[in-house]
Amino acid sequence: MNTTTIIAFTSYLFLVVMVAVVAYRITRNLSDFVLGGRQLGGPVAALSAGASDMSAWLLLGLPGAVFVFGLNQIWLPIGLTLGAFVSWRFIAKPLRVFSELANDSLTVPAFLDNRFFDQSGIIRVSLALVTLFFFAFYTASGLVGGAMLLERFNLTFDQALLLGTTIIVAYTFVGGFLAVSWTDFFQGTLMFICLLVVPFVATHEFGGWDKMVSTIAQYGEHRLNPFTDFDGKLLLNLMAWGLGYLGTPHILVRFMAVKTTRDIPIARRICLSWMSLSMVGAVLTGFVGIAYFSEKTNIDPESIFILFSHQLFSPWLAGILFAAILSTIMCAIDSQMLASTSALTEDIYHRMFRKKASQKELIWVGRVGIIVIAAIALLMAMHPDSSVIKLVAFAWAGLSASFGPSVVGALFWRRMTRKGAICGILLGAVTVIVWKIIPIKTGIFSLYEIIPGFVLGTLGVVIGSLLDKAPDTTITEQFDKAWQLIKNTGN
Repeated sequence: MNTTTIIAFTSYLFLVVMVAVVAYRITRNLSDFVLGGRQLGGPVAALSAGASDMSAWLLLGLPGAVFVFGLNQIWLPIGLTLGAFVSWRFIAKPLRVFSELANDSLTVPAFLDNRFFDQSGIIRVSLALVTLFFFAFYTASGLVGGAMLLERFNLTFDQALLLGTTIIVAYTFVGGFLAVSWTDFFQGTLMFICLLVVPFVATHEFGGWDKMVSTIAQYGEHRLNPFTDFDGKLLLNLMAWGLGYLGTPHILVRFMAVKTTRDIPIARRICLSWMSLSMVGAVLTGFVGIAYFSEKTNIDPESIFILFSHQLFSPWLAGILFAAILSTIMCAIDSQMLASTSALTEDIYHRMFRKKASQKELIWVGRVGIIVIAAIALLMAMHPDSSVIKLVAFAWAGLSASFGPSVVGALFWRRMTRKGAICGILLGAVTVIVWKIIPIKTGIFSLYEIIPGFVLGTLGVVIGSLLDKAPDTTITEQFDKAWQLIKNTGN
């Protein structure tokens, strides 16, 4: 590895450390640590939500999928964009208002707990356990991606895995939500620029678009057609990824952290523009990679962006591009670890065991939780068959199916009850797990597990609520008050 590349890369890491130190100095209580004191401006909330969502999947997984299968993978980012629009347009504002009214809830499990005045704590603990389980897989996917990058510095996979984990844990441990959100804003900007620059430069260096397309056709014209192997099942499986935006807690918490509802429209426009263009860049990276690397044997499809960074750019720019890859990974993992430790600290430790714990104690429990969660994800990532996109797909489905139906119902259905929420959470989570481990992968069982999980989770919410007695007046009065506030705040 060139010395200049290493200097550029480490300079970026030094900047991240400085951000964490500043955030540490102004983190005074648990609300600051897990929600930033609800002080995120529109642009920061937008890029933080987008960057924390994309993970290693954006620069590694998506280009790899396009490299292998061709342009029929574009339906996946289309589904994600539609899902993000629905979430920002219809979920963000009600959740921001309702979560603050419902006892100033700091996490999504806490919001559902307070929405139904659940004295038993079953909702909060159930969702906290779901969060910890599925985020372990999500975090492991990012650690695998980070190790793939750091291997370029002449490290073994295990050494790279350990180093990447240490870097990410360190600044999340110190700075909490503010450090995560501020660095997500900067890293999201860097990711955006690099995703547009790499395919443009690669196409130019190859000799232009026409030459590249004709070369790709030689390796299989099916890769040029977005409708290759196209049927209802493929479309449904790829578009269904958009359902994740209704239930993934590390994205929903950004809505809760926005400073005011007036910041949401501009945040929505920024985030959707960022997402759309970034995913176009990722698709083009994988597409151009077909022309460059199809003749090579034993190539890891998920390393296409890394290979371009190393081969097409000067050592200094390669260091910046490697930093962009690490940015993508860090944006996701830090948010996932923070959501997990928030569930552990606020929803289990504080709610069930230490209701009178001091703010300082809770912050330190959260920091220790980050280390424990990272250690579990590290062990999972060491599995030799770990794949970024497979780990992400399973975690994304599990979180969406368990959180999504209950969150949507809690925000929009006055008749929903506590038992309905519990049924939806458990049915959604269990369905995803069972669907994944069933050995049959034909017919209906070839559907992406997010689909049956979300459907059965929704049925659980509806049937469980209708079979239960109507909610108490305290619950319906809070619902009515929340919606009055939502309507009064305008668009």
